[in-house]
Amino acid sequence: MDTPPFSELGLPQELLDAIEALGYEKPSPIQAKSIPPALEGKDILGLSATGSGKTAAFSLPALTKLDVQASYPQVLILCPTRELAVQVCEEVHRLGSKMKGLHATPVYGGAPIDRQLRALRSGAQLVVGTPGRLLDHLRRGSFDPSHIKMAILDEADRMLDMGFKDEMDELLGALPEARQTLFFSATMNPGVSRLIKSFGNTPEIIEIEQKARTVSTIEQSYFEVRQRSKVEVLSRILDMNPPRLGIIFCNTKRSVDECTEDLINRGYAADRLHGDITQQMRERVLKRFRDGSVELLVATDVAARGLDIDEIDIVFNYDLPTDPEDYVHRIGRTGRAGRSGRAVSFVFGREIYRMQAIERYTRHIITREKIPSVEQVEGRRADLIFDALKERLEGGKFESHQEAIDRLLEQGHTPTDIAGALVTMLREASGREGSMIEEDREPERGPRRQNTRNTRDREAGPRPPRGPRNSQGSEEGMARLFLSLGKGQGLLPKDIVGMMYREAGVPDGTLGRITLFPKHTLVDVPSEVADQVIQRTRNSKLRGKTFRIDYDRGPNN
Repeated sequence: MDTPPFSELGLPQELLDAIEALGYEKPSPIQAKSIPPALEGKDILGLSATGSGKTAAFSLPALTKLDVQASYPQVLILCPTRELAVQVCEEVHRLGSKMKGLHATPVYGGAPIDRQLRALRSGAQLVVGTPGRLLDHLRRGSFDPSHIKMAILDEADRMLDMGFKDEMDELLGALPEARQTLFFSATMNPGVSRLIKSFGNTPEIIEIEQKARTVSTIEQSYFEVRQRSKVEVLSRILDMNPPRLGIIFCNTKRSVDECTEDLINRGYAADRLHGDITQQMRERVLKRFRDGSVELLVATDVAARGLDIDEIDIVFNYDLPTDPEDYVHRIGRTGRAGRSGRAVSFVFGREIYRMQAIERYTRHIITREKIPSVEQVEGRRADLIFDALKERLEGGKFESHQEAIDRLLEQGHTPTDIAGALVTMLREASGREGSMIEEDREPERGPRRQNTRNTRDREAGPRPPRGPRNSQGSEEGMARLFLSLGKGQGLLPKDIVGMMYREAGVPDGTLGRITLFPKHTLVDVPSEVADQVIQRTRNSKLRGKTFRIDYDRGPNN
């Protein structure tokens, strides 16, 4: 279904601003169909499966009903479980992030009641809770239902299945008759029909056809991995089958930062997306990801929303999501437009039970795989080099270099030894040198290659180095700096990354391309901190050596 943009659904600007900040590009079908009638004040019955975006479908209209100047409950959202109540309340806060004075609170059993009492007394305008605990507050008098304008039943069929019929009847019966009621359910069963007849006002029925929960073209598997070994296992999987583009999902911003830095230090072209990344930096990262200069994107669920790229080969659940719905959203980033895709999850200990819950939800068996050994990875690299050499020889796409080879033969070296030495050099040259690294060779021309790291394996050797480019070659908003040390002094990308973030104060995640040459290095940094970087690193050392750092002024720097 082709849906209109959020701006055409009748939402106020402060909610549209929050939606844009979250990265949503267009509403899901249930959102597009539910929001306009809900804003008109109609009752709604939304028949939609989990994972369809229904939380925003009812949260956005609910937020429009609130008077943030008033300190009493105005909207009530009923959920079957404490986990869902917390999740819905978090989404309400995200969508209402531009509303000054918004106060929403979750209320559920199994948690200290005194904290909930304080939240209700302090003037919560929107209450999200489970039927049992809400009824407890109603009977205590700590929840005042007299000003409720809208009541929302999330997963109504599930609440009835869990035996909350009597609690729901008492709660809904205590609400003002003039309220608006939104019912959301995966199924239309007799229990839901009875609820609607008793407490609804001829609701408009909105039914969304349930799509397949997982795409059949996605190969799903998992590895049992301890936290400390995740990056090593991730590296082996990537080296066994190098993807063109891949996304690595983490549950927290800290996990995103740590994973990205580890990948950078291992030489992968990686970058990050999470809630602390500015919109300008987000756009820059996504541009580089789309054009292939960044091959791996490490992200949280919220930061990855609105990402619409068809060429993603693999998705990693570096941290397993807590909700099966999030798993479906994540792996749906690959296997698009008729392409095949792969989804890999890392699991350890009790997380295996969450994996089993995901299997039940998706109705798909997720196979366990054995971690590739170092020998297998090295063998795979050797195979890639062999195939690249064979392709180059059969295609005749190489220069003879007869004079250099004759000189080596005259000095007593055998053809086998010469070839062996060249293959060894090729393997060393084809190893990763760092994130955001640009090879010291001529830029690619013509169509984009299928895989940057694979094409390095296909080169017969690095081309002659060229001089440093003028600083105008850097991306918009970035300044190019010249550093008078390079590969010849043993400099590694991780040395520069560490210095820029720790000593120079470059904001996390903003460092641009690093170009290593034999005797110098070019580094792109945000323009606004370029002077600061130069000043703070003038007396620094790298690999025990002093260096000169300044703006790149071209070949005569």
